[in-house]
Amino acid sequence: MLTMPAAAPPLALTHDQRMELERWSRSSSARHRAVQKAKALLLAADGVANYEIARRVGVSANSVRTWRARFVSEGLERFDAIAPGRGRKAWLPAGVVEAVVHDTLHSLPDDGSTQWTTRTLADRHGIGKDSVARIWRDHNLKPWRTDRFKVSNDPHFEKKLVDVVGLYLNPPERAVVFSFDEKTQCQALDRTQPSLPMRPGRAGTMTHDYKRNGTTDLFAALNIATGEVLTDCRRRHTAADVLRFFKLIDLHVDKHLDVHVVLDNLSAHKAPEVAEWLAHPRRARWHLHFIPTSSSWLNLIERWFKELTDRRLRRGTFTSVANLVDAIETWVEHWNDDPKPFMWHKTADEIIAKVRRGRAALAQVKSATQD
Repeated sequence: MLTMPAAAPPLALTHDQRMELERWSRSSSARHRAVQKAKALLLAADGVANYEIARRVGVSANSVRTWRARFVSEGLERFDAIAPGRGRKAWLPAGVVEAVVHDTLHSLPDDGSTQWTTRTLADRHGIGKDSVARIWRDHNLKPWRTDRFKVSNDPHFEKKLVDVVGLYLNPPERAVVFSFDEKTQCQALDRTQPSLPMRPGRAGTMTHDYKRNGTTDLFAALNIATGEVLTDCRRRHTAADVLRFFKLIDLHVDKHLDVHVVLDNLSAHKAPEVAEWLAHPRRARWHLHFIPTSSSWLNLIERWFKELTDRRLRRGTFTSVANLVDAIETWVEHWNDDPKPFMWHKTADEIIAKVRRGRAALAQVKSATQD
């Protein structure tokens, strides 16, 4: 008479272990074997027999027993580790991976292209493009991307940086601090055909070409404490326009408060008529803080300009400059109904250290190209 082997007792899981295994079992990016293993251990915890677990998961009963035993001895510490001698065997010839990485970092194609593609590098080494893509992924290489930067050459960079960052992190009492700049040449663009609305399964559409209906220059000053923004649209951005906007700021700030303005080094900001107006005893409360050259990232108003561009201008259609100005003013009104300030976190010392590393790296590159 045949007897069935006794079913193994349910696998003991803690709450955290069960949550982790459930996460693995639902994963769409983990290795298939890891997903199978997670499902098998969960079934084992529910008291399902090993042979039934094997049938449901699609593995052998011996695999289920091995996974159970390993979990009892190791827990989830090495859950997704591949045992020595197991897993996919490398098939690329020796040295190919190192050569692909070296060429990606230190050489360019013979045709003068500015970067390698998976196909051109695959042809060079006699392997498949998917192998090149896998090597790049494994070594975190992305030759198709470039990150833009500019290290300021301002001789007073550190002094100006400390001044502006100090305003952001520790603003003076009984004062209002503004971040000011112009967003020039805001274009009133109208599409050549009507856009189609978004539908389930289909994004909204707009034509790739457009009609230009003129431009406006947007003056904006961000109150760094409250997030409120003062704006004015002008046809140009001359010194007279700058002075008019400064007077607008002056009208909106209580007379008993000082006014601190962070701004860039545009010549119109330092024009004689502006300097003369600021020199008057009535403007003794005014203080200008110029950011270093090539450091627009230090001006918080640029972050607000990005919000305006992304949320209103980039996908907007405007039949005239007046239509564009109305759209900007309406959006600004709604922003000021519930303003959100942008918080500065980096200290001046952290930024200076990073800039110094950047300058050192540039010096090394320059020295290498001159040798």
